[in-house]
Amino acid sequence: MTARIAAAGLAPANLLLAGLRAGDRRRLMAQCEPVELDFEEVLYEAGERIRHVYFPTASFVSLITVVDKGSNLEVGLVGTEGMLGSSLLLGVEVASLRGLVQGAGPALRMDAPAFLRELKRSPAIRKRLNLYLFVLMTQITHMAACARYHLVEARLARWLLMTRDRAHSNEFRLTQEFLAYMLGVRRAGITRAASNLQKRRMIRYSRGSMRILDGRGLEGVSCECYANAAQLYARVMV
Repeated sequence: MTARIAAAGLAPANLLLAGLRAGDRRRLMAQCEPVELDFEEVLYEAGERIRHVYFPTASFVSLITVVDKGSNLEVGLVGTEGMLGSSLLLGVEVASLRGLVQGAGPALRMDAPAFLRELKRSPAIRKRLNLYLFVLMTQITHMAACARYHLVEARLARWLLMTRDRAHSNEFRLTQEFLAYMLGVRRAGITRAASNLQKRRMIRYSRGSMRILDGRGLEGVSCECYANAAQLYARVMV
């Protein structure tokens, strides 16, 4: 995904907006305001009313489901390929998942009422965003299944690749505590998996900084969920 973005000269713009017709894109962006998203900032809590939609331009956000008081699981990851607040497309104005900023950076923010007005005004906007909603719902389904059936090392490789694509960089901020929280496993399991990947010189991890050294190797270790998600986006959205 990163290579396609760079080749198209769109980074760090939002691909979802970039794919709209010029008139629709200008009208939608005219009602957006630029904002800076902070690391670990909570944009939505499950059950709360959606007041804004977000189009990341050089940031990315984890979608978290709260399993119980002590357990959470990441089921989606949204970066410059998508948007936050897509449930509004279904007429649902309440968030079903927590939106937690994982990659700090800029985004475009739009009031929910203005967004809903644009959906009514432009069938073309609604059509494209509905396609993205389908992609996101499929991603959520696959990531939940991945957490149940795939090994931690394969899931870690998949997660690192997805994060790289949305960070537009092989290096990004990361702590083992945060990663264990994202993958829904104990820190010891993450430590073993990360150590194995580091011994094979696929990654280098130190003091909260992660660097991918061998992306091709990580793709080989990753479960098929990473490739399937990329293929689905390319088939539906590009």
